[in-house]
Amino acid sequence: MYGIANLSIVPIRSEARDASEQVSQLLFGETFLVLEQNKQWTKIQCVFDAYEGWIDTKQFLALTEEQFLKLDKYDKKFNTNLVEFLTKANNELTTIVLGADVTSTQPNALDINIYSFDGDSTEGIKAKNNLIKTALLYLNSPYLWGGKSPFGIDCSGFTQMVYKLNGYKLYRDAYQQAEQGEPLSFIEESEPGDLAFFDNEDGKITHVGILMNDNYIIHASGKVRIDRLDHLGIYNVDNGKHTHKLRVIKKII
Repeated sequence: MYGIANLSIVPIRSEARDASEQVSQLLFGETFLVLEQNKQWTKIQCVFDAYEGWIDTKQFLALTEEQFLKLDKYDKKFNTNLVEFLTKANNELTTIVLGADVTSTQPNALDINIYSFDGDSTEGIKAKNNLIKTALLYLNSPYLWGGKSPFGIDCSGFTQMVYKLNGYKLYRDAYQQAEQGEPLSFIEESEPGDLAFFDNEDGKITHVGILMNDNYIIHASGKVRIDRLDHLGIYNVDNGKHTHKLRVIKKII
């Protein structure tokens, strides 16, 4: 069985209980494979990045394999406004956020479709220089562990969503994203849109950001913010200190 998120934002938890840590989120329109289910909780694997976790069984719409395969053939379309509304057949409004997948609102994409969407959207692969423009849409969004929306986002959720809106696929967590792309030897070799990864005292990748022009970086730390990057790492322009230790720069595109 498959499913689709029919709410604006659905928490994905590490365990099947309300008090469990949120490890990621589903935004409206995202699809997934159902791995396990009981009356209250459903274990899923996201189609986009194969990420696994538990969601509330009441917070999605079930799809048959036939319905999923039909929808999956459509080119993906994503909402590009910070907040938008979907209209149900009974004229009820449903809120969606930047990055929501509105593919299912297209005529005939889903035979149980009850939503219409008239907002701005994007589809297809965009040029690399569009990544920074997209990243700036999230500027000052508050940091939220496991978040993927302008109302709360973590560092790897931020990079994943920016790339996703431009037609590229990144894995969910920073250490997974660090396995993608080609490593660069020097900051001077990098281009805007490349990813910089940072590690902790144990050498584990724990942070990621997007490089900008002139050795600036945009990343989610407390909020989505712009700081300086040098060979040591991120230099916080507000407190005058290095906050993250540079491990590697990767060229994804």
